[in-house]
This record gives sequence, structure tokens and C-alpha cells, in this order.
Amino acid sequence: MIRALLRVVLFGALSLFGLWMWAERGRLLRPSTARLLREAARASGRNGTRLHTYVYARLPREYIGLALKFTVPRFSSRSRQNAADHYHGKVLPTELAKALISVNQPIHVPDLEQIIPYPVARELILNSPPDVVAFECPCRARKPQHCEPTQVCMIVGQPFVDFMLEHHPAKTRRLTTGEAITLLEEERARGHIHAAYFKDAMLNRFYAICNCCACCCGAIEAMQHGVPMIAASGFVAQVNPALCAACGQCATACPFHAIQVDGVSRVDWERCMGCGVCVGQCPNNAITLERDTRKGIPLDVTQLA
Repeated sequence: MIRALLRVVLFGALSLFGLWMWAERGRLLRPSTARLLREAARASGRNGTRLHTYVYARLPREYIGLALKFTVPRFSSRSRQNAADHYHGKVLPTELAKALISVNQPIHVPDLEQIIPYPVARELILNSPPDVVAFECPCRARKPQHCEPTQVCMIVGQPFVDFMLEHHPAKTRRLTTGEAITLLEEERARGHIHAAYFKDAMLNRFYAICNCCACCCGAIEAMQHGVPMIAASGFVAQVNPALCAACGQCATACPFHAIQVDGVSRVDWERCMGCGVCVGQCPNNAITLERDTRKGIPLDVTQLA
């Protein structure tokens, strides 16, 4: 861990040096780095944010690992909410995740306040179709024992895609729309949740769909420390008692421990995030997702378009 901390400090120092050289000479940074830093400066107007953007994109495994080990467990109540305000995800049922990476027209939505209940990082910008790459999940990679496969984080849109391809070529592969949809379906079959992530350092907007497992996901781990990092999808699971065999597969699969089995599967409304994992794991098709306005408004790109 000390080595990882030293790497972060070293890259931070190199980043400052690179910013200075860029300002002085103009052509020493990689094209994707220069573009990312320009857009970060435009989004925030602060040099500190540019450094934060670069470090997070360049060292995501170390960044997340250090935050979860040293920072998040020590948060005060106020700090927990503040952390979520600046870095958060929105749960997506599989069909909405598919729609997000297969839009057929450019989308720019500058205000998602009703959909994403946080004060920052609420912009959605997508080309048609959006650029998508699969990237090694930093949450899985930081764990000695982790879920497979690891190349399941989907970085969406520019300038993020080019930055990942240029700086992490061994961990990144470009996806066609069809390949991205297949990846989502495969992760759903494994019982993993889809979440659209927003972060202030990543230009105050949507930049990734993560396919999260409960045992490795940093956001789910942060929630266990009281950081409300994930917003519910806007749906809630409903069980048809006539079809339920009380086999318990849904309870085992639920990443939020929202299902109990007592003669029939019962959903804890408070815990349910509407991810749909239980729907995909039920052998009897006894569970459906139902809209529930008390769980928020879905991030439905077809409606936003």
C-alpha cells in the first residue's frame, strides 16, 4: 500500500510538471491528455480539478483502493454526503443500460436533477452512437481474490475513450454497439448490476457504465460505510407468490440483501435498488421490476432524447 501511495504522489508530481510544460511548450502531452485537461479546465476553471481528473483517469485502481482503505472509513456524517455528491452512480436495469450505449441521435442533457439526486455531476453528453471501450475494473483489480472477467467497466464518450486507449492499451479494448450490448447481457447473467457513474473530476458528467459485483465494487463497499453513492433505478422488484418456489436463488443473488425467503420470497422495499439482478436469476420468472416513483426517476435515455 505504501508503494501504491508513492506511485500516486509520483504521478501527481509528474502531472504538475506536465501541466507546466504544456503551458510553456504546448506540444509535449499526448493528444488525449491535452484534450482531457482542456475540457476539465473548461468544466471547472480550476487547475486543481485538472490534476484530479488526470490522476483519477490515469490511476483508477490506486485512487479507489486508497480512498476505500484510508479515507472513506474515516468520513464524518457530513463528509459521507459530500463524497456522494461528487462521485455517484445511478442503477440501471439492463434494458436501460443497453439504450444508453445504443442511442441513435446525439444527446446533451445539462440538468438531471430529478434523475440524479445530487447537486453536481449531472450532465449527460453522448454522440450517436457513443464511443465505448471495455476497461479493466479497478475495483476487481485491487482485490487479490476477485470476480472474473475483469475487463467489464464500460467507458463511454469522448475524451474519456481516447484517454483510456492511449494510456491503458493493455487493459482497454474498443467495443462496437453489438459487443457492448453482449457484455451487458453477459454481466447480467452473472448476477452483476449495471450503474451509470458521474464524477465531478470527470467533467461533471456521465462517463461510465460499471458492471458491479457486490464482493468487489467500491461503491457498494462505500455504502456499507454510510456513503450513499448509488441512487436507486426508479424501479422495485415485485414477487408473484403463485410462481415463487422459495428456492432462495434471488436472495443469494441480490447485491443489496433486499430479499428474504419465508415460504415465499419477500422484497425489502427500503433496501431494493431496482437493479433487476433477482429477475435474471429467478428460474420461475416469478419476479418483475415495477416502476415506483418513490424510488426516483429512471435514467431512460429514450425518454431524455
